[in-house]
Amino acid sequence: MKIVLTGGGTAGHVTPNLALIPELSKRFDKIYYVGSESGIEKRLCAAKGQDFYSVPVVKLDRSKVFSNILIPAKLAKCVKEAKKLLLDLSPDVIFSKGGYVSLPVCLAARSLKIPVVAHESDVTPGLANRITANFAVCVLTSHRATKVKNAVFVGNPLRPELFAADGGRIAEKYGLSGKKPLLTVVGGSSGSEALNAFVAANLDRLSERFEIIHITGKNSDKITGKGYFSKPYADDIFDIYAASDVIISRAGANAVAEISAMGKRAIYVPLPKAASRGDQIINAKAAQAKGIATVIEQKDLSAVKLLTALDRAMSFPPPKADKQENVNAKIADILFNAASKKSDATEKKKGKIRQ
Repeated sequence: MKIVLTGGGTAGHVTPNLALIPELSKRFDKIYYVGSESGIEKRLCAAKGQDFYSVPVVKLDRSKVFSNILIPAKLAKCVKEAKKLLLDLSPDVIFSKGGYVSLPVCLAARSLKIPVVAHESDVTPGLANRITANFAVCVLTSHRATKVKNAVFVGNPLRPELFAADGGRIAEKYGLSGKKPLLTVVGGSSGSEALNAFVAANLDRLSERFEIIHITGKNSDKITGKGYFSKPYADDIFDIYAASDVIISRAGANAVAEISAMGKRAIYVPLPKAASRGDQIINAKAAQAKGIATVIEQKDLSAVKLLTALDRAMSFPPPKADKQENVNAKIADILFNAASKKSDATEKKKGKIRQ
């Protein structure tokens, strides 16, 4: 049987898909990834050696309402192209992680009667998943509180590398002295200008108490300091997490799930609503409500508040790790079952034609 994975725009829509591949490969003969030609999903698939196909996409621009008037006509053309691709690939099921990239693929699948299973990592569903929910077999969720049609709670897919993390590899690699606790600052796959600027402005005060690893994202200004180590991207992020005593991060759904799975003290500075649909604020507050994190909204970010939050976090033991170890297998089983039903229906239809 064959499966198509789709989702993109940001790494948050892509990495959970890629995390499922080891489990999916046990159940499916062919795994394809469909995204946009210019999206991050193409680069991430190439790095994993994953078969990738592109379709044209159209994106909602929340800041320019009138520019969205032509979206329905543009989307229809995207769906037409996606339908051609799906006819060639002939998958038995589609798995969508949402994002604008996924919508043409899911709509094309509906017209071809290919079952669609979606997954929503955020507490509140995104637009693509809200639309897809109307015809999907189900929408799998990472949070019990998520309100969406045909919701089934399973948890969040976790990358297998997380379970093999070894913080011991980090000290020598980054030249850590171990004389101070390790603070990691990470702003998501694109980096965070606000967090980067804050670290630069307060590096001396932070360095008095911590050694620091700072994942800056691309196009960041180079800053230096004793006991401070920065890099634009970390392919060893789970080793870094494992070594960390406390983490300051944006609050993308995957970041929250991974940091929680590692059982790490966390201070979340979510992306403000003006720059998003507000999902990171809700994700962060959900973690805070569980007692496993502190939230400082970007508008309230100050040296006094952050240092106070760091002191408070370090005064308590780390939270219990929440690894949700069976999530990937559960999702793979749901997808296999959906594909099997489609395959059985196809065989019955062929049998009737032969009769």
